[in-house]
Amino acid sequence: MITFKVNGVARKFDGDPEMPLLWYLRDEIELTGTKYGCGEGLCGACTVHVNGAAVRSCQTQMQSLAGKAVTTIEGLSATGTHPVQQAWKQVNAPQCGYCQTGQIMQAAALLKTKPKPTDADIDAAMKGNICRCGTYQRIREAIKVAANGKPTAPAAKPTAAPKAAKGGAE
Repeated sequence: MITFKVNGVARKFDGDPEMPLLWYLRDEIELTGTKYGCGEGLCGACTVHVNGAAVRSCQTQMQSLAGKAVTTIEGLSATGTHPVQQAWKQVNAPQCGYCQTGQIMQAAALLKTKPKPTDADIDAAMKGNICRCGTYQRIREAIKVAANGKPTAPAAKPTAAPKAAKGGAE
């Protein structure tokens, strides 16, 4: 029997000790904010915190969690008011949004250890989190906003797609 906490709630697990934490979170306790990406620990979509450190839940086996505390995006802030979540909204960081929970969890872990990160610190910490939409500049800006409490430059606003010409083929 493995005992640990998820978002402050005591949990017991007596299933396959090699089961990835990701499947426990999503399938057993229905915390679906943590996303499945590559399944190889390479994209960061499944990032959660274990004892405050960012880990890839697809590569973290249940047997490694005895006595530890897991925090998911749902536990970062029940109301979405964590400074990183607020900064993400302020600078419109997400595009499709699929990778954003992993990005936010990685950024929150960075700011916990480096409250005032440099661009190099941000790049180093976030290099393992992939965004297929390429919103890296907005992600970096959001991390700076969370660290400083205000924008460091005007936030880029998405532009509207050009309207299709009437009468053309669609």
